[in-house]
Amino acid sequence: MIICVVGPTGVGKTKLSVMLAKKYNSIVINADATQIYKELDIGSAKIKEEEKEGIEHYLFDIKMPNEDYSVADYQKDGREVLKKYQDKNIVIVGGTGLYIKALLYDYSFSQMNNNDYSNLTNEQLYNMCKKIDSEIDIHPNNRRRLENYLNRVDKNRIEPKLLYDVKFIGLTTDRDTLYNKINKRVDDMLNEGLLEEVKTLKNKYSNANILKRAIGYKEIISYLNNEISLEEAVELIKKNSRHYAKRQYTWFNNQMDIKWFNTDYNDFNNTYLEVINYIEKDKDTNY
Repeated sequence: MIICVVGPTGVGKTKLSVMLAKKYNSIVINADATQIYKELDIGSAKIKEEEKEGIEHYLFDIKMPNEDYSVADYQKDGREVLKKYQDKNIVIVGGTGLYIKALLYDYSFSQMNNNDYSNLTNEQLYNMCKKIDSEIDIHPNNRRRLENYLNRVDKNRIEPKLLYDVKFIGLTTDRDTLYNKINKRVDDMLNEGLLEEVKTLKNKYSNANILKRAIGYKEIISYLNNEISLEEAVELIKKNSRHYAKRQYTWFNNQMDIKWFNTDYNDFNNTYLEVINYIEKDKDTNY
């Protein structure tokens, strides 16, 4: 059995993944693009060793920050884990939708052109993408993804099919609660030493691509480069995290058949029991 736990930051995915892994004697596979990297701990809200509760976790801390790691790399590594533990229950957890899509679906990687768009602004690139697909889900400031989309040859390829029997579990909450949780999480990260973590990483891996694009790291680096104040950096992390959460919802709802559960922050066990009841009923129905 494969259970995939998705949702935005701050809804309890990590906690639920461990509880489910204990219940079903499972391993856990990471599906968060930032948690792939060693030393990016606080800013990525990476699970701590004591929180794993003895459960085997895979695809966490497998690359150094100055190493590049693609979706294709993740697909290869993730499928190796799935194959190795095909006779065991598996919990996949994370919020990087494209990782999950590439891992679990017959997702093939497009042939790419090599057009140079350096003379165009992000807005111009975004408008070009919108002309091709008016509902495209790429942030206007994500230049790398905009250029990749425009360079992709088969933009209208057939929607990939699910390769595995997967139960998709999504955790959610109302917008105000989520945004408050995100804001508090950022404050907690600062208190836990995010500034010091980023300083160390910047000194050790000054040209690492992940530090230039990961929320929580790129904003602090802007502060360290004297481009913005610390207060501005913190507010920008919160804002970017909220926007990212909104995009995650849109992506998952459009791409996967997910059963959503509201997170009970007062008693998370209630959420866990709801999920278990759903999984067990689904198992009985499909038996």
